[in-house]
Amino acid sequence: MATTLEIDAMRRAIMLSALGLGTTSPNPPVGCIILNADGLIVGTGFHQRKGEPHAEAHALAAAGAAAAGGTAVVTLEPCNHVGVTPACRQLLLDAGIRRVVVSVIDPTSRGAGGAAVLAEAGVDVETDVLTDETLTVLRPWLTATTTRRPYVTWTIPTGTDDKCDRLQPVIEQLRQRNDLVVFPDRVEEGIPNGHGKDRLHLPKTAVATDDPTTVLAEGYSGGARSLLLVGDTVLARTMLAQDLIDQLFLVTPRRGAAGDRDAALTDPLPATDLRITNVTTVDSAIIIEAHR
Repeated sequence: MATTLEIDAMRRAIMLSALGLGTTSPNPPVGCIILNADGLIVGTGFHQRKGEPHAEAHALAAAGAAAAGGTAVVTLEPCNHVGVTPACRQLLLDAGIRRVVVSVIDPTSRGAGGAAVLAEAGVDVETDVLTDETLTVLRPWLTATTTRRPYVTWTIPTGTDDKCDRLQPVIEQLRQRNDLVVFPDRVEEGIPNGHGKDRLHLPKTAVATDDPTTVLAEGYSGGARSLLLVGDTVLARTMLAQDLIDQLFLVTPRRGAAGDRDAALTDPLPATDLRITNVTTVDSAIIIEAHR
């Protein structure tokens, strides 16, 4: 069973992993904490971009010799394959790590998986620690790897007054954790140049077509694992009808005509299996968040 220190470290790793949102795809956003043999934090790291060191590599580099005999606390199972970067499970073994605490097992692991190989090498491995909390960061990537399409978030204003101004703060917030932003007239990278050169390719047909299959297939093959739809468009409504919306942000006036406020109680929520998970308020609007 994970100790109190390890649980605290996992929560810190989850927070670190969030720093990679919007830039790691097609890789997952992962955080790692290294504890020395006395349970003290000696290294931290997170994965930022494909082709760059993984979270474990950053954390081990920060820990140096202090990692020997210690514990690695990581949000996603250490990788077991050599790609652009070394296999993380081997880095942990080479550093003398004696225990690894994992939150989520990687469904894309090749072969037996990093956790199994570490255990076979005599490392004490514990899995499924704070999984629900880790999924607040990893859910979009995990969903995309399962469905083979980007995780889709739709932000839509209701009512009639000042829609664009009301939606803009929400767009600016959401685009920071999405690979692609599909506006009615253009497609942009969520964080401009956030993925690095030639790591993310924008779908060419997203504005020219209302066919979700084409848009999502191009987005996924281009490296995107999360996509933000903006506005009440035919493409967005088609995705809703085809049950392709994973998360919804409904932005409704906080003040104004009764008709504007009542619009928040109509389509699109009742027609889907999306459930309300959070409600926040800003000066001029109420933001209703729903997802599967």
